[in-house]
Amino acid sequence: MTSGLSPRPQVETQSALSEFLANEEFAKMSSELGPVQALSSFFERYNAALAVFRPLVCRGDNFRKSRAGFAAVDCEPDNETRRAALAGLCLIRVYALHRPEGKELLLGCAESIFEKVAESIVQHMGGTAPAEHVVVPVFGHAVLHAVLAYHIGVLLGITEKVMVGPTSRAEGLDVALYTVQGHTEAFLVTRRGVRFLACPLESKLLPTAPIAGQKPGTSGLRKKTKVFMGKNYLANFVQSTFDALAQTNAPVQGGTLVVSGDGRFYNPQAIQIILQIAVAAGVKRIWVGKDGLLSTPAVSAVIREREGGFKPFGAFILTASHNPGGITEDFGIKYNCENGGPAPESLTNAIHKNTETIQQLHMAAQFPTISLSQAATHTIGDVTVEVFDATEDHVSLLQKVFAMDKLKALIGREGGFSFKYDSMSGVQGVYARRVFLELLGADDWSLLNATPKEDFGGPKSASHGHADPNLKNAVELIQAMGIKSDGRKVENSGPFPDFGAAADGDADRNMICGTKFFVTPSDSVAIITRFAQDCIPFFAGGLKGCARSMPTSCALDRVAKDLNVPCFEVPTGWKFFGNLMDSASTYGKTDYTPFICGEESFGTGSNHVREKDGMWAVLAWLSILAHHNPDPAAELVGVEDIVTEHWKKYGRNYYVRYDYEGVEKAAAEEMMARMAADGRACCDGVDLGNFELATADMFEYHDPVDGSVSKNQGIRFIFTDGSRIVFRLSGTGVDGATIRLYLEKYVDPTGSLDMYAPEVVRPLAEIALKLSLLAEKTGRDEPSVIT
Repeated sequence: MTSGLSPRPQVETQSALSEFLANEEFAKMSSELGPVQALSSFFERYNAALAVFRPLVCRGDNFRKSRAGFAAVDCEPDNETRRAALAGLCLIRVYALHRPEGKELLLGCAESIFEKVAESIVQHMGGTAPAEHVVVPVFGHAVLHAVLAYHIGVLLGITEKVMVGPTSRAEGLDVALYTVQGHTEAFLVTRRGVRFLACPLESKLLPTAPIAGQKPGTSGLRKKTKVFMGKNYLANFVQSTFDALAQTNAPVQGGTLVVSGDGRFYNPQAIQIILQIAVAAGVKRIWVGKDGLLSTPAVSAVIREREGGFKPFGAFILTASHNPGGITEDFGIKYNCENGGPAPESLTNAIHKNTETIQQLHMAAQFPTISLSQAATHTIGDVTVEVFDATEDHVSLLQKVFAMDKLKALIGREGGFSFKYDSMSGVQGVYARRVFLELLGADDWSLLNATPKEDFGGPKSASHGHADPNLKNAVELIQAMGIKSDGRKVENSGPFPDFGAAADGDADRNMICGTKFFVTPSDSVAIITRFAQDCIPFFAGGLKGCARSMPTSCALDRVAKDLNVPCFEVPTGWKFFGNLMDSASTYGKTDYTPFICGEESFGTGSNHVREKDGMWAVLAWLSILAHHNPDPAAELVGVEDIVTEHWKKYGRNYYVRYDYEGVEKAAAEEMMARMAADGRACCDGVDLGNFELATADMFEYHDPVDGSVSKNQGIRFIFTDGSRIVFRLSGTGVDGATIRLYLEKYVDPTGSLDMYAPEVVRPLAEIALKLSLLAEKTGRDEPSVIT
């Protein structure tokens, strides 16, 4: 589709038009009466000859009763104006059908005859625009209608162009044509968007039935893509969400909603389904990222920042996060609330309950498909869909958080600085180009896989389409950085970049590397917390709180104690961090902001948004590097130098995670239930070696902010030296269950700090497998992934 009429070659058009206007009788009538009246009289003279075309160009004498009415104005053209318009249209149509340059003629005639017809209509309307748009008669031919509407708009001072449909004759025409539900509809098109003029928005009730298995996990609902593509699967969940919002009196009616995703397969189609349900629910403004893309942290930024902040009542995010994408892989959806954070358990439980009883869908079934390929504002009746640059709000916020001038200086430092950033063909690619190339002046060489793909590269890519930033999947990055898949250093000397990082599919996760050096997420959040006040302007006034998920290592606790900052241990799920961030603003309790938090699963962030933020973590590390390298000519203090110094001050939490994916769910739950019943009894007869058990329990979280209690959040075996074994069933898998086993061994600053982590925690792994009976219960002898 184009944005309107562009200049056309005039030679043939004017020549053809001149032939028509040179008709001796018409010329005389035009001289005496003017072109409009001449056309009207000319129409009467040739009425019989044109009768065959009248059904095509006239839909009845009463325009107000037909679809061709002036829908936007409280008037209709007088008979003479109508006849003149019909005359011109008929004559041009007849002539065009018999001339090879017919298409040119249709548009060329607009520069003369249609201008006069439009002028007459505008004079009848009083010469001013009575509305923001105008709907003009549809005479049966899309192009003719478009040209006439365009000239009326120009005379009214409406700068929009026009496009209509349906037709198959769009090729070669500057007036773009469109089909809506098989009907001819009118659109006014501007550089900023499309105004749909005649689209029915009424809601229809469509029958449906409950579909089992739609209980959201810690990060929404995730299933195989083909499951989501099944009849009403997505629609049921979305409708159940709107029903739950109505039950909580959320301001849906007349409200603003954000809808976007990470670009995986089925993302565009899913967005259109959500739009139809949202319109039927009474939503009046919908914000969508260009190409249907918004990273998960960007959605939070849009909610909190766009148009001054906190305009939307919520957002649907279409993502399965780090899970692979594609028609045979995974899809997901989650709902975020008005604070920009994930929905609380009370809402997700209500959604799930509704999915079990749903009987009907409310959909604006004839709502048109919205083009997402360009930033534009689309107005359909009283509903506005704004498609906007996906990067603008999030990047603008990051510019307020970080000292971008110092980061730019680091990247361009005299002594040299090189880095690699792998977007893993996920949504982060558009943000990486904006931040690193446009703002910080990095070379394009620095970016890997920066073009979003619906399958994240697919099976043939190095990551096999698994956009999960870890040592197993971020193959291209770790090879570039001189790191083996087991975390060890390669033997050759390089050269290798000074800094490396990667993002997952929806860009909320991050992996940090230095030259031949991998930083665990647990160490990463601890080190960012330690240096935040010194090198990130957002934290210049000091931290007031920090937190980690329960399975994350206790490295953060030691930094928090040193800084005298409250540190919280919460269940896995970013919504628990969000509550702490909103303690003062929403609940009127203790203010813990500025606030930093993180998870061992490669998620790190702060209170600038209410989601983990992969780009934030990378810019935080670049800020730390800039802080440690004030002299651009000096030898670079690298990532490994910073981490090693940190261990010497606080000690090292050797940390490894074993993932057992696709385990039969009943077997996994039986294993967990046995340990939950009596963890200490599970240790009976198990040789604990040099470890002495201090605590064995099922982690239960009592939220200090809203008073909620989250039970069954993972089984902990805590030893007297601070070492830990943790078991948890993951809520992010699609097939079966995923058992996560976390192993942590603390070594104080005087101990050996440069050992290989998997070897250090191996004794704990052996104890864990024995006390859990994991192999006996699940049949698994080896983990699927070790990170």
